[in-house]
Amino acid sequence: MKPRDPLSKIKSAESLKRILAKGRGPKRKIVFTNGVFDLLHRGHVTYLNQARKLGTLLVVALNEDDTVKKLKGPTRPLNRVADRMMTIAGLECVDYVTCFGEDTPLEIIRLLKPNVLVKGGDYSPAAPLGSPKYIVGADDVMSWGGSVKALPFVEGYSTTKTIERFK
Repeated sequence: MKPRDPLSKIKSAESLKRILAKGRGPKRKIVFTNGVFDLLHRGHVTYLNQARKLGTLLVVALNEDDTVKKLKGPTRPLNRVADRMMTIAGLECVDYVTCFGEDTPLEIIRLLKPNVLVKGGDYSPAAPLGSPKYIVGADDVMSWGGSVKALPFVEGYSTTKTIERFK
């Protein structure tokens, strides 16, 4: 099969909602994850490939630049959201990429209604609301019969640590 053009994978949230609604069914399992993905590294690639294996289609939502500044500080992101989206869209395991401007991905999760919600190892599906390990949207996804997974980190890989090495 010929690889898809990365630009064809980048969609607005509303456009993606329509695309996903057309193909819903028992044989289609939509996996959703989100994050900053500022400097793509081995840990990200491993994580996204593992996430893709949990379903038939992987959607990745990236934080817009203003929300990254709130989360990570005034010097972040290093790469603008358009560049980060193109980088993630270039990965074969990723089917669609979108972005969100809210502080959390809750609105976009509710809009897209994934079957599987995935986060990294610093989160826990069992964490209570309000805990730093709580997976935003977990209660919603489980309410419509979906599942929530936390995938382990690849030790030694972190955007923050990479940035520190270059200082």
